[in-house]
Amino acid sequence: MKQEEIVKKVGKLYKPHPWHGISFGDNFPNELTAFIEIVPTDTVKYEIDKATGYLMIDRPQKFSNIFPALYGFVPRTYCAEKVAAYSAEKTGKNLEGDKDPIDIVVLSERAINHGDILVNCLPIGGIRMLDKGEADDKIVAVLHGDSVYGDLKDISECPKAVLDRILHYFLTYKQAPGKPAPEVEIAGVYGVEEARKVLQLSHEDYLAHYGDVLK
Repeated sequence: MKQEEIVKKVGKLYKPHPWHGISFGDNFPNELTAFIEIVPTDTVKYEIDKATGYLMIDRPQKFSNIFPALYGFVPRTYCAEKVAAYSAEKTGKNLEGDKDPIDIVVLSERAINHGDILVNCLPIGGIRMLDKGEADDKIVAVLHGDSVYGDLKDISECPKAVLDRILHYFLTYKQAPGKPAPEVEIAGVYGVEEARKVLQLSHEDYLAHYGDVLK
């Protein structure tokens, strides 16, 4: 039975878990379905509750940081051994995975006013982020069919101001007045081919830890 048929049958009775129960699509990693947790207008940081699949409030946005794009994760991915080894190879540092699904930033010119949604998008690159000695890659994608960003094929084509805004957010969103700067580092920005490799490795990490739950 195909994944889509399983999802449809289960979905008639239960809400599929956004991390485990939703297919990332047949054309992965060239195109994929992402689950969006946060949109730019949110004043709190939402995060998926891994046990239930529901969104929960992680923390209020205490300071002036506003996320500059849609933000969420890629279903059936996991940042563990293979992703960490690849990041370690690229950075020369001893790293572990952050044990979360792979994060994704989705660019769109449209104002989407709430999360807890699925979007079809195309990866164009990624950000090699390190957080307290852990690999914490952020895939950058464009909303499928978007009027402004939809034709971008690689992150090198992304407007510099847009990319700078995203990088600034990740470098500063954990900062708090009067407290030491968080141990966050951006070790590089990579293009679409490397983003696809990271996505594939993250799915292999997922299979190693959770198996193929849709089969």
